[in-house]
Amino acid sequence: MSREPTSIATWNVNGIRARQAQALEWLARERPDVVCLQELKATPEQIQAALWEAEGYWSYWHGGKAYSGVALLVRRDVAPERPAFEHPPFDFEQRIVSAAVGGVTVASVYVPNGGKDFDAKMRFLEALELWAAEFQRAGAPLVVCGDLNVARADIDVHPKERKPKAIGQLPEERARFERLLSRGLVDVVRAMHPDDDQLFTWWAPWRNLRQRNIGWRIDYVLASEALASRATASVSQREVGTSDHAPVVVKFA
Repeated sequence: MSREPTSIATWNVNGIRARQAQALEWLARERPDVVCLQELKATPEQIQAALWEAEGYWSYWHGGKAYSGVALLVRRDVAPERPAFEHPPFDFEQRIVSAAVGGVTVASVYVPNGGKDFDAKMRFLEALELWAAEFQRAGAPLVVCGDLNVARADIDVHPKERKPKAIGQLPEERARFERLLSRGLVDVVRAMHPDDDQLFTWWAPWRNLRQRNIGWRIDYVLASEALASRATASVSQREVGTSDHAPVVVKFA
């Protein structure tokens, strides 16, 4: 029998091949029960065996060459048997994979940016919401992790980066995000840090914006209410790695 995870992490690595050593070092240090990765930009065959078979983890890599891709890693001492990794019907471009761990379904999600096809982004967010609604109706716990490519509110964008007409900050995107949350999910990091206006997870890779912490919060751990109520710690690890995103780690009692 697998047990319920007590630590869940998500990280958009922006190209796993460029950051394999960083990912392995981070994994060895943090040892989250469940790890969700996004924007792999690599097929499984292009990923080192050290990651493909990360020590102590069941691993599932769902990626294509040079674009998109998600992964899900589950610690073997949490799930003694390999979980069943699945894709909802709305998966495209290798953007979502899920697995049940100790009765909790965890999904690694990479929402389209929307710059090239905004309608595809909105359709994906709607499908994600309807999928979450199925768990809500069933009373089944769900955790949605990943790069959702929406800054939920103004507090989630540094004042110098706030642009009302920028994709990722549009009212219709934020409304769709709130509808997703209305399906029984809690934005765990914001719930634990309601007034922190310096809490970001992505920084444009120029003008030392990361060093100056002029960023956006677009990477999330959304958890069903009962699980979210047991969260004990959450952090965006701005100091980790050279991706334009930071890992986000949440711990539960």
